[in-house]
Amino acid sequence: MRGGPEDSTLPGAAGSKGGLPGIRVWYAARMARKPQHKAKSQVRSAAKSRPKASPKANAVSKARNTARKGGAARRSAYDVHPGVAMVRTWIASLKAKTGCTLEEWLAHIEAKGPKTEQERREWLKGQGLGGGLGTVTAAELAARSMGTHPSEDTPEDYLKTAVTYVDEMYVGKEQLRPLAELIIAAARKLGGDVKVCPCKTMVPLYREHVFAQIKPASKTRIDLGFALGALVKAGEKFPARLVDTGGFAKKDRITHRVEIAKVGDIDAGVMRWLRRAYELDVKK
Repeated sequence: MRGGPEDSTLPGAAGSKGGLPGIRVWYAARMARKPQHKAKSQVRSAAKSRPKASPKANAVSKARNTARKGGAARRSAYDVHPGVAMVRTWIASLKAKTGCTLEEWLAHIEAKGPKTEQERREWLKGQGLGGGLGTVTAAELAARSMGTHPSEDTPEDYLKTAVTYVDEMYVGKEQLRPLAELIIAAARKLGGDVKVCPCKTMVPLYREHVFAQIKPASKTRIDLGFALGALVKAGEKFPARLVDTGGFAKKDRITHRVEIAKVGDIDAGVMRWLRRAYELDVKK
């Protein structure tokens, strides 16, 4: 295992004591940098030749630009979500289990199905082999038929979608994104088996399973969640800073969270809990 709360490979961490002041220096320098401005004539000329983008497109573009300013280079790609393999297996099994391939189902729905997604879900429950499709399969096919399902059927499709997920996740919360990147960088130092697999509203961190997750909970803070179920089961006491999410009672992976509002919140204590969550998720 590599890295930890005092890992000298973290930005500026060498010689730090009582937390991670080197990271604070790096973060402050990063946030202080400003993009170079083009000459006014160039800006006017470019503006005239460009079509106007929608407000949402502008916001996503701004989020991407903010994330790419200064500091260490951000990873150009995330890791493939384990769910992609499950989706590919589901698609491959459709013909045998339901009587039609995915393409045949979509053509059937388009030709004979009702108009709305909700109506299609209910209608599909009466279609296929064995008296009808299950709820999950019906919902998946209905979403795909309406074009509301994100493109995640291949690793390449997922990785493209993952970038969009993260860009849109931080629209209006751009100041939080560098904090998330610091957490991701620290998590990757824990071991080469750490995987960063964005979803639409959060970024789970995997080893064998999810051991932590990063979620912009508001415009002012990130919730960093930890999977500490084994410690809860063992009766371990937790500091007040670790908020119980109720996940253990609900059998969720994430059982505790800590609020991250500024770089100083990513201290040695947080790094220790991140490492503990990672070490608990060992292959059995």
